[in-house]
Amino acid sequence: MLSLKGKKVILTGGTAGIGREVALAFAKHGSDVALFGTNEERAKDTVALLETAKLTQNQVFTYRLVDVADCKSVTEAISSVVEYMGCCDILINNAGITKDTLLMKMSEEDWDSVMDTNLKSVYNTCRAVVRGMLKQRSGKIINISSVVALTGNAGQVNYASSKAGMIGFTKSLALELASRGICVNSIAPGFIQTRMTDVLTEAQKEAILKKIPMERLGVCEDIANAALFLGSSLSNYITGQVLTVDGGMVM
Repeated sequence: MLSLKGKKVILTGGTAGIGREVALAFAKHGSDVALFGTNEERAKDTVALLETAKLTQNQVFTYRLVDVADCKSVTEAISSVVEYMGCCDILINNAGITKDTLLMKMSEEDWDSVMDTNLKSVYNTCRAVVRGMLKQRSGKIINISSVVALTGNAGQVNYASSKAGMIGFTKSLALELASRGICVNSIAPGFIQTRMTDVLTEAQKEAILKKIPMERLGVCEDIANAALFLGSSLSNYITGQVLTVDGGMVM
């Protein structure tokens, strides 16, 4: 049975797109949710949305404005949230950026900023929550990667590298924490309908659809449903895995 009532969730990149839908799904299933983001207006709007969807009246929703690439800021934000909510049962790393260009044109700043936001942030958040999860001998960590980590993608060596690094991080941390009942898994979304895909031309969309056996783009709810599964007791014997949600694109 999918039971997430009372679970304390910390979610990075939770104020738009996939992250917003993930936050909404956990709210609907009774979880308390803390959002990490950089845009206060979007954060306030998302918290207001969660309030309208909550399962029980005593659920709490909060946000922190934090640069997830900054270790000190993340540590302080997680400490603040744990003090407010009592603990962290589920950590979901969804924060991510793209700065796409061919390697020969890619600046060092484009490489560093993508790696810091997408990959270093996972180190920052996981390191900050692991001690508490070890003490309670339970926890779920879900890292949102991408199918390009598995396939590669021209013009995205920085993004694909950061997302592939997340998978290696996931498997290694899963080995470290498995004996304490803590599950660490990754979700690799395929092409999902978000603002990032809205800017694609029709020709680009047609080329993408040819690679997807289900012949359609995914929706944010597809990723949220996968996160609900991995965050729930239904996945208690699953760790170190990569769940691709891509319409069959990668088999």
